[in-house]
Amino acid sequence: MNLFTDLLLQKAKEAGIDPAEVYYNAADSFRAGAREGEIESYQVSTSAGLSLRGSVGGKMGYASTQAFDEDAITQLIQGVKESAALVESAEQDEIFEGEESYPVLPESDSDLEGISAEEKLNLCLEIDKKTKAGDPRIAQVQRAMVATAKGTLLLKNSYGLNLKDEGSTASAMVSCISRDEGASEIGFGFAVGNRFDSLDADKIAADAVKMATERLHSTSLPTGEYRVIFNHEAMSDLLGVFCSVFSADRAQQNLSLLAGKEGQTIASDVVTIMDDPLLPGGRSTSTFDAEGTASRTKAIVDKGVLTTLLHNRKTARKQGVASTGNAVRAGYTSPVAVGPTNFFIKPGEKTLDELIAQVENGVVIEDLGGLHAGANAASGDFSLIAKGYTVKDGQRDHAVSQITVAGNFYQLLKNIRCVANDIIFSNSVCSPSVDAGVLKLSGQ
Repeated sequence: MNLFTDLLLQKAKEAGIDPAEVYYNAADSFRAGAREGEIESYQVSTSAGLSLRGSVGGKMGYASTQAFDEDAITQLIQGVKESAALVESAEQDEIFEGEESYPVLPESDSDLEGISAEEKLNLCLEIDKKTKAGDPRIAQVQRAMVATAKGTLLLKNSYGLNLKDEGSTASAMVSCISRDEGASEIGFGFAVGNRFDSLDADKIAADAVKMATERLHSTSLPTGEYRVIFNHEAMSDLLGVFCSVFSADRAQQNLSLLAGKEGQTIASDVVTIMDDPLLPGGRSTSTFDAEGTASRTKAIVDKGVLTTLLHNRKTARKQGVASTGNAVRAGYTSPVAVGPTNFFIKPGEKTLDELIAQVENGVVIEDLGGLHAGANAASGDFSLIAKGYTVKDGQRDHAVSQITVAGNFYQLLKNIRCVANDIIFSNSVCSPSVDAGVLKLSGQ
């Protein structure tokens, strides 16, 4: 691939595309599903693709391909020229020369190279079996699934920048249905990590069974104001929906109410929000971003104060600041955008049980539905279907469902009273459980 990319950059320069950049993605993936004791799906795939972007007469053009031959080089060069000719905006992306140095991460301890397909299939069947046997009230295992992926990213340009990133992921999940005296509920168990041996079939099955059985015979609540705790899963989902408000690109388009609020208090002083592309084992860990800017760990919100928005090079140039290293590309066919890396609310010191004890009476929300239809990232307003359980005298009481939680994300940040220590880095946007203060819940 190095020979091909070097030749592509050379030919692009000869054709008047200067500077130019090559972005290459390759991935090997495995996915299997089991149901009722049998493997029902099994897929192994390999994919690779490359894009060329470059400046033609001061305008940036893009083109991509999945072929790696001389014809592909000709087509890429022509595609970049045609794309650049259509650009009308005065604001342009740029090709970055690169940093003097980049962070160094510990070598990956992934064990995927030594794991056979048979071992992956056996784990899938084991999760299915243990979930079914976890409780007599488990009527059906909808599906157990195991997936692995290994990826390679190359970023090279005509300035001599030559960066490489490799990563691997192993994940497993199961969903099941419980039934008891006419009531039914769905439960899920999930795990993800860099190592296959971190996938614990017993825990994944137990989590699904616990969720499915604890929520049986849930009831609604009278409409009113309640002290609310979002558990780590629900708060992670909520933060994921609204994390775009921290994008400088969104702010510059007047799609975020955080525009111009750097240095101001936007949250409770117990809230610190991190963006850490160097987080060991993180879902989006890398030493460089999609433009080649060196990664760095930063507090986006520090004890309630907004310190910076997330920037790529174009948004940073527009605002007169430095890039925060948050240029992202959804894939080799996608343009450069702004996005988070490993983005999370910094954990506190208390356990979830301690949060519940200090609340005394209220509601713990464990699951949110309608996240996209019921949340407006521009205004911060949300009205979401919720499930969880009530808290009485500092203890878990009974399961609740068929309720709606409503509020405003910007106000929620200011109202957070306490942050727990139970964060799980299962996604690129995560949070511990939080005591969110008083919110309106609507029931039947």
